[in-house]
Formats: sequence, structure tokens, C-alpha cells
Amino acid sequence: MLHEGRCPRVKSVLFASCLMSDTDLEKLRALLREEIHSETAKIAWTELQRFFAAGKAVYVSPDLDLVEAALQISNDNSALIKQWMANGQLVPVSDEQARYWIDTDATVWAVVVKPWVLVQALKEKRYEH
Repeated sequence: MLHEGRCPRVKSVLFASCLMSDTDLEKLRALLREEIHSETAKIAWTELQRFFAAGKAVYVSPDLDLVEAALQISNDNSALIKQWMANGQLVPVSDEQARYWIDTDATVWAVVVKPWVLVQALKEKRYEH
């Protein structure tokens, strides 16, 4: 099925999706996810403080997939992004969160989606007996 009737008006990596079959579109999404995933990194929060100070650090809730959030932002999926923001799942890093990460010398999972740096707390590994 071709998606000719729903061509986005904004510049987007998926702009050509309106001319692609569902199978090709899924392949493209998978490639984009892989590319974004390859650009993620575990990094000390202290290394990202300048982005926080500039208002460019965005907190991604642990119940969201960091790569999926980056993909949706890069594709300008404003409806979903607004929903995540309204739910507190995608918000600017708060002063309290930043202070906690500094105090605990935290390492976060991060990816750049210009001009933003998306950050997510690493999931804690628990010791199992």
C-alpha cells in the first residue's frame, strides 16, 4: 500500500514515506532506529551540564524507549511528542533531577537530536540472590 495521501508538509527523514510501501517503510524505520541507537551513549551527567544550562537537555521517562523518542522527535511527530510532554514523559531536565544526578555522580543514557540532548536514567541493575 502506498501512502500518497498523507505526505507530511514538514521536512522529515520520512518525507518519502508517502511514496513507499508498508514493507519498505518498516525497513526504513528499522534502519533509522539502528542509526539512532548507534548514536546513543552512556555518559556522565557532569559531561552534559552545559546542555542543561542552555536549556537543551530533555528528560526521557524510563517508561519510554529512548531510541523511539529520538526517532519521533526527528520525524516531528508533534501529536505524540505533545502527548508525552503532557504526561511528563518527555520534559526539560528539572533542576532537582540535575542536582540528583550530580550528587550521585550519575551516568545516563543519551542521544543528540539537534538541538536537543535526550537523557534517560540508566536502569538499575539489582543484585539477585
